[in-house]
Amino acid sequence: MSKILIYANQQGESLSQGAREALAFGSRLATSTGGEVGAVLLGPKAIVGAKEAIACGARKSYIIPDPLLVEYDVDLYVNSLNTVFQQCDAEVLILPFDRMGKDLVGRLATRIGASAITEVVDFVSEGTKQKWIRPIYGDKAFGEYTTTRPKVVVGIRQKSQEPANPDAARSGEIVPVDFSVSEDMVVTKLVVKIQSALSDIRLEDARIIISGGRGLEGPDGFKHLEILADLLGGTVGASRAACDAGWVPSNLQVGQTGAVVGPDLYIAVGISGASQHLAGITNAKTVVAINTDPEAAIFKRANLGVIADYKTVIPALTEKLKKVLV
Repeated sequence: MSKILIYANQQGESLSQGAREALAFGSRLATSTGGEVGAVLLGPKAIVGAKEAIACGARKSYIIPDPLLVEYDVDLYVNSLNTVFQQCDAEVLILPFDRMGKDLVGRLATRIGASAITEVVDFVSEGTKQKWIRPIYGDKAFGEYTTTRPKVVVGIRQKSQEPANPDAARSGEIVPVDFSVSEDMVVTKLVVKIQSALSDIRLEDARIIISGGRGLEGPDGFKHLEILADLLGGTVGASRAACDAGWVPSNLQVGQTGAVVGPDLYIAVGISGASQHLAGITNAKTVVAINTDPEAAIFKRANLGVIADYKTVIPALTEKLKKVLV
C-alpha cells in the first residue's frame, strides 16, 4: 500500500484552495492504488488546518507547529517537509504548484532523491505504477510521463482539480512530528512586508480578473483597470511583458510562469496572447479580449472580442457599470 503525503498549506487558519485541490487529487490516487493519504501542515496554526485536512480526506495530519514557520522560508520548509516525508515513510509527495510549490518541488526532489513532475492534471494507474499527465505545447496536447525512481514529488497544476469538500464526519489522527526548527537553520530573514499588489485578492482566488499587457503602453493604463476591477469586486493582473517592463509588480503576472488562474470572467486588455499567457488562463470560464490588432492570438481564446482602443472602451464600460451597479 503506497503512502501519499500532501503538503496542505494554509491561508490564515484555513487550507488554501490549492491544498484542497491537492487533497482531492491525493484521495483519487489513494483510491486507485489502495494507498493512504496523509497531510503535513506547518506553523503555529497547523493544528486548526490539520482538522480541516482530515475532514478533506487525510487519514493522518502531521504537524510541526513551530512559530518559526509562521512565515515561508524555503530552507526551513524544505527541512521540515523532508523530515515528515522520511518519518512517515511516504512514496509520493504532492504539493500545489503555486508560487511556493514552484520554489519547493525541485529542492525537495533533490533532497529526497526522488523524481519530480510538475503541472500535473491527472494520472493513469498501471498496476503499482502511475503515468502522470500534464499539458504540453502551450496546452495544445497532453503528455504521459513515468518516473524512474521509486519516490516522486508531484506539483499539481492550479485550478486543475475540483477541491475536496470537507466532511466533519471523517475521522483521523493528528500526529505531532518530532522536529525542532532552530534559528541556525534560518539563512534569510523577513525584514518587512510590502503590499505591492493593486488588490488584496489573490489572482488564484479571484472570480474576476482584469489584466493588462503591452498595449496599455505604460503604467498609467493600469489605473483604469484598477477602477474597473474595484467596481466589479475583482482584481488586476498583467502579462509578462507588462511586468518585465516594470509597469506593475511581478506578482501580478498571469501565465505559465506566473499565476495560473480560473476566474469566472477574465478581461484581457492590450494582451496579444502569447502561448505562455494562454496557458495561464486555460480554466477561465469567460474570456473577453480588447485589442486594436484583429490578428492578435488572444481572440482565438476569447469568448467575446472587442477590436478597439482600450482608452475608449474601458472608461465607457466603467461609467456604464457605475450606473448599473452603484
